[in-house]
Amino acid sequence: MRRLEPQRWELPPDRLEQGIEDKKPLYDAAEATAEAHRCLYCVDAPCIQACPTDIDIPTFIRKIGTGNVKGAARTILSANLLGQSCAQVCPVEVLCAGACVYNEWEREPIAIGRLQRYAVETTLARSPQLFQARPATGKKVALVGSGPASLAAAGMLALEGHTCTLFERKALPGGLNTLGIAPYKLKGPEALREVEWLFSLGRIELRTGVEVVKQATGPEQVSASELLDSHDAVFLGLGLGADSRLGVPGEEGAGIHGATLLIERLKTERGLKLDGVRRAVVIGGGNTALDIAHELALLDVEVSLVYRRSEQEMGGYAHELEAARVDGVRLLQNRQPVEFVLREGKVAAVRLAATREGRPVPGTEEELQAELVAVAIGQERKPPVALAFPGVELDERGRVKVDSGTHRTGHPKVWSGGDCVNGGKEVVNAVAEAKLAVRDMHRHLMGE
Repeated sequence: MRRLEPQRWELPPDRLEQGIEDKKPLYDAAEATAEAHRCLYCVDAPCIQACPTDIDIPTFIRKIGTGNVKGAARTILSANLLGQSCAQVCPVEVLCAGACVYNEWEREPIAIGRLQRYAVETTLARSPQLFQARPATGKKVALVGSGPASLAAAGMLALEGHTCTLFERKALPGGLNTLGIAPYKLKGPEALREVEWLFSLGRIELRTGVEVVKQATGPEQVSASELLDSHDAVFLGLGLGADSRLGVPGEEGAGIHGATLLIERLKTERGLKLDGVRRAVVIGGGNTALDIAHELALLDVEVSLVYRRSEQEMGGYAHELEAARVDGVRLLQNRQPVEFVLREGKVAAVRLAATREGRPVPGTEEELQAELVAVAIGQERKPPVALAFPGVELDERGRVKVDSGTHRTGHPKVWSGGDCVNGGKEVVNAVAEAKLAVRDMHRHLMGE
């Protein structure tokens, strides 16, 4: 096991994500001040009620408007330590900005996400020392995974004086933020800078290339029992598993990818090219499908998004679909792949059938030419490592079972949060769940 110091958290050059523009670039001071002055500072503040982490939005906006940008950042980060990444990746259109009273008047809502990004990013670049941790308690917490839920939990625990160690099987920290967020929202280096700031709070260690298992058999593994014996508490921030598969003929062909793995390659792989790819087909109707479709379109690929039901039944956000359409993505609804057509082992086309109530209708097949296919129909939701901890259980959908008020599992020393609990929601939901867990963990660690 090894520890990565913050200065080593770098991605290689010549990555495809570098060629994708930022759809909501950072405000400058004048833009932020002008937008802040539009806020009405509502007494009932529906924007706060719509934020899973309860950020005091009117207060931080007022501080931006009066020039107190550092104070605005402190207000944000006091409620949500991942305030910068959430500012960029949150679906504000259906959360805080979606609740803005301006919508009722058919006027443009306050750009809350962009104001939040301005406050946090500007402040952390100038004066990152915003909080003073409490004295050391001597208590140790192990966190399995280093995605948003674990990072937020570690930061909050560290500020309470506890020592935290994150165990990550991959080479880089950050989980979804570093490896899985569409680059037009958040690029890898931006996510890693946020991680570095969290680690600057102190008392947080990262061990990469380490897999937590039921029974360790080598130096790159650690057993669940070892973590329980050597730590006072454990947090499971396991995320989700591998991309789900369609199970249709030809799926093993070259050029057919799981969507989340393809996004990771676009963000991290040096020298990856899409040479010869003019047409792509994305299978699915959720936000991951919309993300990879939009990314490919921004890389000048002709993209067809295939969904087995109607547009109205899609799980992805309507505003994300509209944005993807603006950049050239075409939606084919009520269609389902029944076969991938291969030539010399590579995908050349997707054979589609029309659907009725989500099921293929025989005799309606047609071929759609493509040199690349991304399958985005979900991810595995059965984290086997969770079952290595006695008393931890999964529900019928493969999610870790927790108490809704405390996020404690069936083991008295184990808590959990994030995608492995909620099945795959937003980064802000992972932070909100981490807050619930840390509140109860802290009481436990202090003997309350």
